[in-house]
Amino acid sequence: MAELCKDIGKLGFGLMRLPQKDGAIDIEQTKRMVDLFMDAGFTYFDTAWAYEGSEDAIRQALVERYPRESFQLASKNAAWIGSTCREDAIRQFDTTLERTGAGYIDYYLLHNLGEMRTKVFDDYDMWSFVRELKEQGKIRHYGFSFHAKADELGPILEAHPDVDFVQLQINYADWESPDIQSRKCYEIARAHNVPVIVMEPVKGGLLATPPEQVASILREAEPGMSVASWALRFAADLEGVAVVLSGMSNVEQIEDNLRTMKGFDRLTEDERATIAKAADVLSNLDAIPCTSCEYCAKVCPRNIGISGTFAALNMITLYGNDAFAKNQRGWLVDGHGRARADQCIKCGKCEDACPQHIRIRDMLDRAVKAGL
Repeated sequence: MAELCKDIGKLGFGLMRLPQKDGAIDIEQTKRMVDLFMDAGFTYFDTAWAYEGSEDAIRQALVERYPRESFQLASKNAAWIGSTCREDAIRQFDTTLERTGAGYIDYYLLHNLGEMRTKVFDDYDMWSFVRELKEQGKIRHYGFSFHAKADELGPILEAHPDVDFVQLQINYADWESPDIQSRKCYEIARAHNVPVIVMEPVKGGLLATPPEQVASILREAEPGMSVASWALRFAADLEGVAVVLSGMSNVEQIEDNLRTMKGFDRLTEDERATIAKAADVLSNLDAIPCTSCEYCAKVCPRNIGISGTFAALNMITLYGNDAFAKNQRGWLVDGHGRARADQCIKCGKCEDACPQHIRIRDMLDRAVKAGL
């Protein structure tokens, strides 16, 4: 852990949501953001082969402007995207080196393990590939990012005990979520003594603008701090967390994050209690009380992605964010080969099976009206 954390600082710059100008990444604003980040003493940058334009942008904004030893660069291999054989997947690394011009990658991740994607990495034996890269000095550390249920995480860590770290989605909104299972995944990583890098601490920006009932609790506790700062500090406070990534899109966001994390140590007990109160209020708002037990899915004759649809609908209810909800639907429903809500035939079998007694047919109608 000490080696992993060396000279990084606990805030990482996520390069997935870089500023845009005229339909392309704004390189000049990105340079300014990189300069602010480096000047504040933070040095960890996270990109990926699959982040369009990001690897090229960070070459221009960082690699070509700073000594190579002054920063740490992470990138990722998404073998399950566009690969028909192991050689295709391996070429992603060569492309990453070419785009970034970095010479080597400090933290290389197998990107988005879980569900069918894990099998692709296994079938292509990408684990031995990243070990070879590390032996050759082309990467310094290797790990993986994970977007699935906790029961899949333990077996992966047991099968690959030499991973240097794991990247998990952790935030106070998803801490007890039946879909994301932040706490359960974090506890499994801790049980395996694997350092954690946190992604989505602000839940794609949603926790920067939570419902007013939640925001007011946080503002009243610390009027001088942004609402988003609480989400970053929640993640950074956890034992075993090496880096908290924030996908920053403009100078204002990076300035706020730097104010939050510069010199951050730990939360006080009062601050932890404030976050717990905010999380409790958030979880008790008028959201559909689906626990993703999937009993409904087992009896649905049309294979409708009921729990995924409800998770997406809750994004609208809780955050008023239609675009994020549709992305959620795309991931949890379309991406899992499930039918959309408008395919419901109103048979009612799902409601008979639901232990939460949810009026599933009515809620699916709500989803259809919401464009889900």
